[in-house]
Amino acid sequence: MAVDDIISNPAYQLAALDQDFILGDAMRGARFMMEYMKTEENLRRERIDSTIVVFGSARMHEDGNAWQSGIYNAARTFGRIASERGGALCDEHTQRNNVIATGGGPGVMEAANRGARDAGAVTIGFNIQLPHEQFPNPYITPNLCFQFHYFAMRKMHLAMRSRGLVIFPGGFGTLDELFEILTLSQTGKGHSMPVVLYDRSFWTRIINFEALVEVGTISEGDLKLFEFADDPEEAWESLVARGLELPPKSFPY
Repeated sequence: MAVDDIISNPAYQLAALDQDFILGDAMRGARFMMEYMKTEENLRRERIDSTIVVFGSARMHEDGNAWQSGIYNAARTFGRIASERGGALCDEHTQRNNVIATGGGPGVMEAANRGARDAGAVTIGFNIQLPHEQFPNPYITPNLCFQFHYFAMRKMHLAMRSRGLVIFPGGFGTLDELFEILTLSQTGKGHSMPVVLYDRSFWTRIINFEALVEVGTISEGDLKLFEFADDPEEAWESLVARGLELPPKSFPY
């Protein structure tokens, strides 16, 4: 057999360059680790110390009906307020705190990233690869726009640096993220953080939290894991009142 035939065989290819090998079942654990490290290195390079995570429906549009556009504009305003006052604006030598982070898609996610951009701050998008591809919204800082294959790793990065969570109205994905964060706080498996549910009328209509207490599946104290807010300023003040850590001299008022 000729040497050329041998070295052209996939078995001879360097493991790091062999896509069939890297994307095979045996390397799933390594791919999981790679998704963690690539994102982590970029976040460290951009000096991201902490985040405020904003969740909400991808179906809220600026030009939608009155309620949808109201939610979109509220998320945009909140993104600006949090970026101006939370420590995302800093010089080139200090850590960035309370940077707005979203799932990276349209709707509420776009609005919050857009508000951060309005303030002149960096802002993060943790996108997920889906069968019907989700494209990142245009307001994410390019060096902080990530794409994940694994939902679990995406969730991990959303939670790791988060010091506050504001959840606007949304569907299955939003509910999934809400209950995961509440469960982490309830069980002590994650660090405690203030959680604000935006638009009380929506959340109390969709979820009967008190009924969960009545039937004994959660305790009365679990209702203190979150608060409601009905305007962006109230959402920000709630985060601060519930312990959101602010760097010295981070806000202009």
